[in-house]
Formats: sequence, C-alpha cells, structure tokens
Amino acid sequence: MSVDELRELQLQRLQWTLRHAYDNVPHYRRAFDAHGVHPEDCRELADIARFPTTSKADLRENYPFGMFAVPQDQVRRIHASSGTTGRPTVVGYTEGDIDRWAGLIARSIRAAGGRAGHKVHNAYGYGLFTGGLGAHYGIEKLGATAIPVSGGMTPRQVQLIGDFEPDVIMVTPSYMLTLLDEFERQGIDPTSTSLKVGIFGAEPWTEQMRSEIEERMDMHAVDIYGLSEVMGPGVSQECVEAKDGLHIWEDHFLPEVVDPLDGTPLPDGEEGELLFTSLTKEALPIIRYRTRDLTTLLPGTARPSMRRMAKVTGRTDDMIILRGVNVFPTQIEEIVLRTPGLSPHFQLVLTTRGRMDALGVRVEARTDTPAERRDGAAAELAHAVKQSVGISVTCEVVDPDTLERSIGKLQRLLDRRTT
Repeated sequence: MSVDELRELQLQRLQWTLRHAYDNVPHYRRAFDAHGVHPEDCRELADIARFPTTSKADLRENYPFGMFAVPQDQVRRIHASSGTTGRPTVVGYTEGDIDRWAGLIARSIRAAGGRAGHKVHNAYGYGLFTGGLGAHYGIEKLGATAIPVSGGMTPRQVQLIGDFEPDVIMVTPSYMLTLLDEFERQGIDPTSTSLKVGIFGAEPWTEQMRSEIEERMDMHAVDIYGLSEVMGPGVSQECVEAKDGLHIWEDHFLPEVVDPLDGTPLPDGEEGELLFTSLTKEALPIIRYRTRDLTTLLPGTARPSMRRMAKVTGRTDDMIILRGVNVFPTQIEEIVLRTPGLSPHFQLVLTTRGRMDALGVRVEARTDTPAERRDGAAAELAHAVKQSVGISVTCEVVDPDTLERSIGKLQRLLDRRTT
C-alpha cells in the first residue's frame, strides 16, 4: 500500500487500540484519566504523544495478568521474561494474536532471504522466552521446515547443522560466534556448511560483528528486532537486499523516538529512545512502551512504505556514566573487534576504587593468539578505548572459553560497585 494508505490504516487501528485498552485494562483507564486524555482525543497519529507511556515497571506492578484486555478463556498462550531483576513481565496472546505474530515472523524471514521449502535451524530458546516459539510458528507459516534445536549443547548443534543441512539459522549473534568457535574447534570449515542466511536478534550487535560472522561463515547476516512486551521477535526486520536498518512492520506497530530524559518526541533522523504502540494486539495492547533501546527512525528503502529503525546502538538502562562520560557496551565491542588477537567474547566489569567508579574489560584471546601477544593486545585495547571513547579502562586478556557463554541474551555488564 502507499504511505498515505498505510497512515490511514494506522490511525484506524490506533483508535481501536486506545479504546480497547481504555475499556478493558484498569491500568490504562487510570493512566489516561490521570493525564486528562481519552481515546476520542486521538484524531491523527501525532496525537499519540498526548498519551502516557508504559514501562516494564507497569507490567510488573500488574503481575501476573492485570494488563490483559481479554478474559482468561480467550488467552491461548502466555510468555514471560526471565525476571532476573524482579518479577517477570507477563504477556498473553489470543488465537488471533498468535496467527498475526506467525505471519509477521514469516514476513520477516522472507525479507531476510528465507523462502518456503527452506530448512531453518532455530537455536532461539524455547519456553517462556518468546524467541523460540515465536520463530517456530513463523517458520511453519512461511512454508519452511522448522528444526527446533533451541539453545545449548553446542557440539550437537554443530553436528546437526552438518547433518540436516539447513539454509537459515535463527539465533542470538553472541551464540552464533560461540557456534563458529565450535566449528573451528572441531576442525570444520564454517564456510563449508549449507547455511545461507543468519537471522540474529535478542541483543544489540555491531556492523563489525556482522562482518566477522559473514566472513567466517560465508553467509548473509541480518538483524531481527522485537521484545516480549510488544509482541516478541518480528516487530522489525532487516532486508537482505540492503542490510541498512530494520524495516518496522508499521501496519501492526506505531514507532516513536523520544528524548530518553524528558520524553519529548524527536523527528525522524534524530537518535533517541524507541517507543512502540501495538495496533492489532488483542490480549495485551501496549501503549507507547518505553523499550529503553536507542535508535533512529529513517525512511524505507527495500520496503519503501515502511520506515526503518537504525541498528540499536545501546540501551538507556545499559548506559554507563563514568566520570561524566556516557559509555555503551557496543562502543567497546567495536574496538574489541578491530584489535588483533582478541575474540568477540568480552565482559565489562564496574568496580569502585576509592571514591571513584572504575571500568574493566575482560576479553578472551583468539585461539591462535600467542601468550606473549596478550599483554600487547590488552594495552592496545586500553589505548583505543581512551582515544575513541575518552575514558581510561583496565584490560585483561584471558584464555579462550573462559567467560561464561550465553544461550540467550549476553550479559555484557557486571556491576560490582560498592555503595
């Protein structure tokens, strides 16, 4: 459809969503009333800025099912976050929600280069995490063959990729690097596999990481974006033709970018915090959800009517403020990846020295890096961080396979500061 037709559809669906949330979710009724707004006040898309935002804390305060907008007997599935930092956030899906979600994943896989008849190695975790089952239903909806491997058992994953000869792999980028290391540990050339496309999401990753995966694996590496509170994976997708950002499926999600400090809406082209409003969700409509992800909205390219979001550069809640300088893990990652002798596996450790915060970087050496080279690599990394980011860090190069691997989201930052 044309952009004008899309905007008209968005407005119709937005007005329905606001009314659905107000009528059926007590939290939204209270929040709208407190802000002095009513669903009828939304007459154009820009009016969404008048409505209150929703945070992860709101979902936790209404744990477990207080944000649901339909009776329990209409909920066909429940997912939840890990809850490692408190109560998990719980999301529900009607039969219609699941069908639409599967369709959006199918659309995403096709945009990434997958096709009906392809075999897809799905290494996202199954269970309450939305990644595994979300991807699974979309693979089948596309007409492709799902290989539901889930996470873990890395040597077995390598064996199955060789035996089953999948065309596509869906997995977190950090675990893809772990798989690459395992291929090489077993003496298998990763470029000899059947894989043509990797669809990577669930954590921020950089262009340098894309280059490394594509060069070591000889396949396309494309980004998929989503989060449980908004739907799960499949909110936006990078297109294999361009690899220039993720096209947002705007017929189902209305994006905004705002100043992360005061919530002021920002125009397209300016970086800020990404907000999403669902347009078609029945069980759990979400209004102006604060993702905490930092990005920029851009015009569409491969899918011209849909705007793109630039690769997520970091998160407002992952940001480290060190002696007045804002630092994101992705900034350190870019430097690690271009430092000879260092692998992509690293961890940031915040500590306290005297009355000052200090940041350390622990990074694994590559398997072919001589022991005598490690001190030099650590010094190069510390110097590059100082020059590029403007902060002093301590760097330690450790043995390969020393840092804990993640089968889901990679924990880049350990906060060990004393209060």
